[in-house]
Amino acid sequence: MEKIAVWGFSWVPPFAQGLVRDLRVRWALEEAGLAYESRWIDTEDRNSDAYRRRHPFGMVPVLESGDATWIESGAIVHAIAEHCEALMPADRRTETLTWMFTALNTVEPPLWNLFVMDVLHRDEAWVPLRRPGAVDEVQARLAALSGCLDGRDYLLGRFTVADILMATVLRFIRHTDLVAGFPLLVAYVKRCEARPAFQAALRNQTVGYARNAPVAA
Repeated sequence: MEKIAVWGFSWVPPFAQGLVRDLRVRWALEEAGLAYESRWIDTEDRNSDAYRRRHPFGMVPVLESGDATWIESGAIVHAIAEHCEALMPADRRTETLTWMFTALNTVEPPLWNLFVMDVLHRDEAWVPLRRPGAVDEVQARLAALSGCLDGRDYLLGRFTVADILMATVLRFIRHTDLVAGFPLLVAYVKRCEARPAFQAALRNQTVGYARNAPVAA
């Protein structure tokens, strides 16, 4: 990879800060020791023709490297990990991929669903009716994940790119006390967030928000 640029939203409300998926990409780049620059798109400009040429759905993240443009956080962090033995050990590649897909396809959907209900639609009449079932689904996923982490510091025993995805997924329900019910998951998230690469990635993202914050924010 050469001359890497990561696109993220220029600013998001406080409830979303630290959750936008370009954080995953920044974290992977920091872990891999790859330099990158930040580029920002205003949310109102994400549907412009210029930006849609980068991302056809007007979302973030986008990673540009040389003449290549990549979208989708899972695909981008996978591409980064392919260049970094520490993030995707050659002898455990299939296991790493398995946990990457588990984070994105099994754990993230119910957690994201609860976030959407609680944060984006909390005042709508249907939410109290649907929420108990959504919480049950989240708790089932958390219980299974906790069992998998019993006796392990990380998903594969050592830190890999799968932990970047899983830890950022678990952050989607930081507004609840659901993770607190599973001490192994609490320790896991703290362990991941204590990594210098995570701290650097979060700092780079939040510095951009501070620089681009609207006057009334």
